[in-house]
Amino acid sequence: MTSRKPILKDFPSEFTTDRLVIRMPMPGDGAAVHQAITHSLAELKPWMPFANKDQTVEDVEANIRESYVQFLKREDLRLLVFLKETGEFVASSGLHRIDWDVPKFEIGYWIDTRHSGKGYITEAVDGIGRFAFEKLQANRVEIRCDSKNGKSRAVAERNGYTLEGILQNDDRGVDGELRDTCVYAKVR
Repeated sequence: MTSRKPILKDFPSEFTTDRLVIRMPMPGDGAAVHQAITHSLAELKPWMPFANKDQTVEDVEANIRESYVQFLKREDLRLLVFLKETGEFVASSGLHRIDWDVPKFEIGYWIDTRHSGKGYITEAVDGIGRFAFEKLQANRVEIRCDSKNGKSRAVAERNGYTLEGILQNDDRGVDGELRDTCVYAKVR
């Protein structure tokens, strides 16, 4: 019998794919993540609220440390993506909006613009989905994104997620306009 207390769930905090190391955030990761955000602002600003705020290295480091604590408490499983060969940070992802009773998760992701177009985020999302099903016994994994975010939709589709529907006027974009949300999913 498994515990109903998520904090007692044991699972790896790091795993690999062919080219990537995917792990929980650790204190000290803030500078690399801040640098990636800074280089990627033009691509992130239309979709990510955090990219529309002025953030210092200290702000991002504080966020990394909060994510570290949330991971340990099993409240949110942010995952950082690094190149296996060099250890260079390339993307932020994770398993969010967790419902341990199902269990179900939502994969979110963004990539450092300097590394986009190389298949890293597609590979990371595939690995994270497999991690969710194999290690966390997920029954459902979702990817939700703005219907206008073609790159994010393509990642979901390349990984075999089924578009279950588009929720109209579901959210406000960073520009304040009403947006439609695509709901992609894989189920056990």
